[in-house]
Amino acid sequence: MIARAFSLTLAAAITLNGCSSAPARYYTLIADQPQASQVTATSAGFQFEMLPVRIPVQVDQPSLMVRESNGSLAILESARWASPLADELHDALAMELERRLGVRDLAGMPKQAGQPLLRLRTDVRRFESESGGQATLDAVWNLSLSRGENQQRNLTCSSVLAEPAGAELDELVAAHQRAVGALAGMIAATARQWVEDPNFGCL
Repeated sequence: MIARAFSLTLAAAITLNGCSSAPARYYTLIADQPQASQVTATSAGFQFEMLPVRIPVQVDQPSLMVRESNGSLAILESARWASPLADELHDALAMELERRLGVRDLAGMPKQAGQPLLRLRTDVRRFESESGGQATLDAVWNLSLSRGENQQRNLTCSSVLAEPAGAELDELVAAHQRAVGALAGMIAATARQWVEDPNFGCL
């Protein structure tokens, strides 16, 4: 029933795309943030830098793309990302990590000498919106910790997250937001423990 409802929603969106007067709706991967009083994460004790996120070429589009049951991709011209998808993923993940690590993203900013610096590089292998109502995020991510010019170590992990969604596009985008939040939770928990214990592996 959900799949049928989603198919009807998708069909309606595609029909609207055929009308040049159809207004565009804009979506973001940045979830609503809690009030400052609700943020309880203590500082992780290191500096943090979020590097640019790489995404698959086929989904690097301004419009939302939905995978249909026959394996084809439908481009919803009237449903658009608020910024390039790679930037949406970068900014959403950075904000979630700032909240969980208790430190700010210092990308492009001067760093404080003598304090460890953790860099995160993220390579998204799959970013899929399925017509059955599921959002899938498959990413390989690398943590790099620097403690001076000659002290650096790396940890590479991978995560696959699938969040169920309802029949509406709003619900599908919300599912992607939850997937980004879940990925941030894994990265933050791993980073905190790995910085303290070099033998700690991926969660």
